[in-house]
Amino acid sequence: MGPLIQCRNIVKIHRGRGIDGAKRGFKAVDDVSFSIEKNGNFGLVGESGCGKTTLARAILYLDPPTSGKVLFDGVDLGSLRSRNLRAFRRRMQIVFQDPHSSLDPRMTIYDSLSEGLVNIGMDRAARTKKINRLLDLVGISGAMGSRFPHEFSTGQRQRIVIARALTMDPEFLVLDEPVSNLDVSIQAQVINLLLDIKEELSLTYLFISHDINLVAYMCDTVAVMYKGKIVEQEPTEELFANPKNEYTQTLLASIPGGAGRISGASTNIAKDGTMGNTASAVRELSKGHVVSNTTGRTGDKPDLTGGTR
Repeated sequence: MGPLIQCRNIVKIHRGRGIDGAKRGFKAVDDVSFSIEKNGNFGLVGESGCGKTTLARAILYLDPPTSGKVLFDGVDLGSLRSRNLRAFRRRMQIVFQDPHSSLDPRMTIYDSLSEGLVNIGMDRAARTKKINRLLDLVGISGAMGSRFPHEFSTGQRQRIVIARALTMDPEFLVLDEPVSNLDVSIQAQVINLLLDIKEELSLTYLFISHDINLVAYMCDTVAVMYKGKIVEQEPTEELFANPKNEYTQTLLASIPGGAGRISGASTNIAKDGTMGNTASAVRELSKGHVVSNTTGRTGDKPDLTGGTR
């Protein structure tokens, strides 16, 4: 079917000044390349702070990359003027981690979902019909559209945020830790809802998480991110059966004791600069399976013994 998203050598540098007043640059995303097939479900896993959300924002051009290219359906987003880029953005949406901050507490659910539709000139009757359909799709009664966010549970709010992301009929949806703020019992419901929606609407997903088990359940391809780089990428089954990179091996080894959850607070990775070469240039071992050229130093294995986020 071919790729919908192609990232080519994406770099994102956050610029600022040090305590001495000198200009500094922090490379949050470092030479990242991958493709996401149409109707694919691509997982991006890594500990907090490794650059996952920064990469997602660069892909969507919410915060454009410092260098590199993002191609959407073959079109270089960096080559587009503002008006044309806005048109492409309708085809790309994001669901953020926190449903509480994603919804304006002063607006009813109907008004929140209406904003984008008003901007494209859809009349009220058509808006109401579409919003009711989308709320029904995510398991919320259309009759509840006149309520405010505080009248819903956290799980219900996240369903509403998902419905809002679908109002513009996107082809590509970034799911940035979409269930990490939910109770475990609700997580499964929302994950299965996302899978059902993907199937029904033929969507392409980029699923971002620090939870390896969720990524394994959701995704057909997984990329492992560490310190701004992709250190390994391959089909999900192969990643679990035969990881090649030392960092990936350590993450997978952590699953039995810690349910596959990655937490910077529970690991000494990169605190002393060890394993700094783990995420260097990658090479392709087989079709769809790429791995870092180098691994961490012997004896410098990270400790991922099941901390929680």
